Formats: sequence, C-alpha cells, structure tokens
Amino acid sequence: MEKELLTNLALNGWNSHIIRIDALLGKLSDEQLNNEVSPGKNRGIYLLGHLASVHDMMLPLLGLGDSLNTAYHTPFVSKPDKEVKDLPSVAEVRAYWNKVNAELANQFAALKPDEWFARHTAVSEEDFKKEPHRNRLSVLLSRTTHMAYHFGQLALLQPKAQA
Repeated sequence: MEKELLTNLALNGWNSHIIRIDALLGKLSDEQLNNEVSPGKNRGIYLLGHLASVHDMMLPLLGLGDSLNTAYHTPFVSKPDKEVKDLPSVAEVRAYWNKVNAELANQFAALKPDEWFARHTAVSEEDFKKEPHRNRLSVLLSRTTHMAYHFGQLALLQPKAQA
C-alpha cells in the first residue's frame, strides 16, 4: 500500500506537469517557440526538444524499451542551443513531444508499484544493493523537477498581459 501511494503521488506530479506544458504549448504559436525566452538565452523550440529528448531517453534508462528518436538527442541534449543550425521544425518537435509522452504514459501505466522501486539501467546490481534509492522512481522524480524548471522558462514566451 505504501509503495502504491508513493508511486501514485509521483505519477500525479509527473502528469500534472505534462498537462501544464501541453496547455502552455496550446497557447504558444510556432513563431513564439522560435523566440528566446530572454535575450541571449535558449529558444522555446530548443527547450521543448530538450524536454522531449530527455523524456525519450527515459525509456531505455527505465528499461522500458528503446528511444523513439535518437537523432534528436544530439541537437537537444548533447549540444547547446544555436550550435546546431538545422533543427527540426517546431511542428516536428511538438509531434515528438506528444509521441514520447504518450509512449511513457503507456509504459508507466503498465508498471506495478513494486517495479518503480527496481533499479534503473544506469546502476549496476552491485551498486544498487548499496544504494537502493537509485531506482526508477527516483528517475521519475528528478525528471519531474527538470520538467518543472523548463516549464518556467517556456512560460516566459507568453506575451505579457496588457495593463
């Protein structure tokens, strides 16, 4: 029961941030996503591609399957914004975001509470015995915080309300 409660709390946090970002994306135009969140900072398309790529990388990290599009990992994770000149279109990045999160939702729904407390693939069996907190649930929690951070940046792309 305790593990079920903890996993439900974590999944509710994850899902609420997905919903918040989806709602924000529904308000932002492709043009707005091509803008920097503030002068000299990342563009919205980069932040969205970054989030989608990090989420995609969760599939193999959690032992849930292969990444859906490893070609996006270099321009959105390995390289800083503006270093890669030919990024995919905003429409393609939006579609990638939706596809990755739909796949994660399906995979998450299939996991039983005990399975969230199993080790992730970046930790050895030996290290996991010493550090059982290095589990799937800890990955979900850290990625939820990561998503919340970048949501705050993406929110800066909204036009200022008129006084």
